[in-house]
Amino acid sequence: MTTKKNLLTLLASAVLAISAPQANAITGDYLEVRSCDIYTGPCFANAEMGLTGKEGMLVWSVNNGAWNGVSLDGLKVIAVVATDATLGDLSYEPQQGKAVIIVDSNASNKQQDALLDFARSMAGELIEEVTEVKVSAIESSLGICKEAGCANIKAGNLIDISTRCIGDKDHLCGNERTFYPPLTSVDGAHPAVTEVASYRGTGLNRTWQMVDYRSAFLATFEY
Repeated sequence: MTTKKNLLTLLASAVLAISAPQANAITGDYLEVRSCDIYTGPCFANAEMGLTGKEGMLVWSVNNGAWNGVSLDGLKVIAVVATDATLGDLSYEPQQGKAVIIVDSNASNKQQDALLDFARSMAGELIEEVTEVKVSAIESSLGICKEAGCANIKAGNLIDISTRCIGDKDHLCGNERTFYPPLTSVDGAHPAVTEVASYRGTGLNRTWQMVDYRSAFLATFEY
């Protein structure tokens, strides 16, 4: 028989369970760039398929929250990904890639481990193998213009990214649309033009620089 005292205890436990923060409750801003257009017409996309778009950079900038019970407020992590095929719609053509992970130098060792696990969890098989983990100061400003398409990222001498909003002059064939979805689960993805995106590090047997591609997404995330 449930007594009044036991009932009150059960109710209190339920309230605590509902209000307690989850170990993996985390929110922030996201930027993604690829070495192929994601906002484009089918003719351009078909011309690039299998030839370009085999590289990408995924940036998570945490506003607040924790991962594996470790607070990541204000920290950032970048996955630099390389595959053998065009990074298109992963729901139809899954890709298994290699990645260099760059973790925020402001993070403690425990936070760096949590950032690494967070990036791998978000990207799934896209990061099948981590070839190197690098530690760097990461400067970022995301969605800094009215249309939320402007961003700047710098990670030491490894990465430079600059994006801008899509304008009328970026509609080359008049049949453009968001041809590919984002590579990870995000909210409110907004396509943008990559003014420049470069990776100059080791770990992937390749470096690259992209200029004036319609290849970026800005978004937010909440997990």
